[in-house]
Amino acid sequence: MTSAAQRAELQSKIWKIANDVRGSVDGWDFKQYVLGTLFYRFISENFSNYIEGGDHSVNYAELSDDIITKEIKEDAIKTKGYFIYPSQLFTNIAKNANTNESLNTDLAAIFSAIESSANGYPSELDIKGLFADFDTTSNRLGNTVKDKNSRLAAVIKGVAELNFGDFENSNIDLFGDAYEYLISNYAANAGKSGGEFFTPQSVSKLIAKIAIHKQTTINKIYDPAAGSGSLLLQAKKQFDAHIIEDGFFGQEINHTTYNLARMNMFLHNVNYDKFNIALGNTLIDPQFRDEKPFDAIVSNPPYSINWIGSDDPTLINDDRFAPAGVLAPKSKADFAFVLHALSYLSGKGRAAIVCFPGIFYRGGAEKKIRKYLIDNNFVETVISLAPNLFYGTSIAVNILVLSKHKSDTKTQFIDASGEDFFKKETNNNVLTEEHIEKIMELFDRKEDIDYISKSVDNDEIAKGEYNLSVSSYVEAKNTREVIDINVLNAQIKETVKNIDTLRTEIDKIIAEIEV
Repeated sequence: MTSAAQRAELQSKIWKIANDVRGSVDGWDFKQYVLGTLFYRFISENFSNYIEGGDHSVNYAELSDDIITKEIKEDAIKTKGYFIYPSQLFTNIAKNANTNESLNTDLAAIFSAIESSANGYPSELDIKGLFADFDTTSNRLGNTVKDKNSRLAAVIKGVAELNFGDFENSNIDLFGDAYEYLISNYAANAGKSGGEFFTPQSVSKLIAKIAIHKQTTINKIYDPAAGSGSLLLQAKKQFDAHIIEDGFFGQEINHTTYNLARMNMFLHNVNYDKFNIALGNTLIDPQFRDEKPFDAIVSNPPYSINWIGSDDPTLINDDRFAPAGVLAPKSKADFAFVLHALSYLSGKGRAAIVCFPGIFYRGGAEKKIRKYLIDNNFVETVISLAPNLFYGTSIAVNILVLSKHKSDTKTQFIDASGEDFFKKETNNNVLTEEHIEKIMELFDRKEDIDYISKSVDNDEIAKGEYNLSVSSYVEAKNTREVIDINVLNAQIKETVKNIDTLRTEIDKIIAEIEV
């Protein structure tokens, strides 16, 4: 099955499931059950494949729980990070989902058992709470046990009917596609908790390509505002032919999204010992200080949110913010994320960060931070993207590219907001592979191209009050019609002459009528 066919089937199935539970589960809350069930099916099949070890004569789902020895269980947990008994597998639960009168409590017990199987092992923190948002006893599913079971069965059966062959070798990003489809249909409910800070796959791909550009090996990759992990995993997808030596790191403040990010790692076959996603506020409680520096950083931090800033006098001495000599404004934390990323970046690496356009031209503290970045030659490129690429906002965002190994003292500006750099679709604009490659070629070659790209000396930027708006350096193409004033005057003169002739004729006619 082609990727387009798989994606169409996935969307059709999700919509069918939504119709089956409509009126009970709020559209945006519904995502927890779809994504959680996709995850449950994946880890079940992935674990079965591990136990069977390619031996087609063995069907783990048909075995009895009694044959599992302590040694088998312990070895599996050390390798996979968790354990699932045959009776707990998705396929066995799905068989009787419609008739199981204790489905909701059975699922709750299974999820608890999977999580607790890691207790005392190195994977404990990576597994703990993975199913916390898949609340099978919630009244959102219905007021009676029967209603809850009916709706849970509809979701399980729907996911079970997805026919992608080997689930983990699907041609599409199941989790990302499902999440993106849910956001596109429930964007009004998703708001800032979903669509605004979810990075569409096409934009994720561009950011990942920029961050890893021309690196044949990187030590590790990091996202300080990890969300559902889509940016980190796009980097994995783009970088599979090379080496990410020490894995994937990220921090996320939202507990639900933090769980989704960890699920997403498992769904993409990133083992527990190759990722570390932390829960918490990156700006005031940063994790992974002992893990830095990182050779690649990707991020789409929340736009212009409030943070404690100058209300905490210790932050100005923080090694992330102190070099700039000023903190980001309390009402606009954008540059706090930028400075955080810069401090975690290695001498050979790149950071590619989605930014709100206002931070590139506003005055005050933000101007001082831009001065610090330019004077120290940390800004490699600023890219202006097309509007309406993100769900929940039509803002035309920018990508800020930071580097500590530039060979010149110029900053590149790319205007990729024109119609040659996006494709219009029903609800949102998208970047195609062709658009991504076109932007990457501009980024790589650093050539000046009229109306599209320009590399500017940092001294010139300093004279321009450290304005980093792309439109300040890349002249917009004048698409207005060129008018020859002499031709226009001749046309006007001819028109006036014709009007005079018509008036004379009308006067004659009126005179004849009066006679």
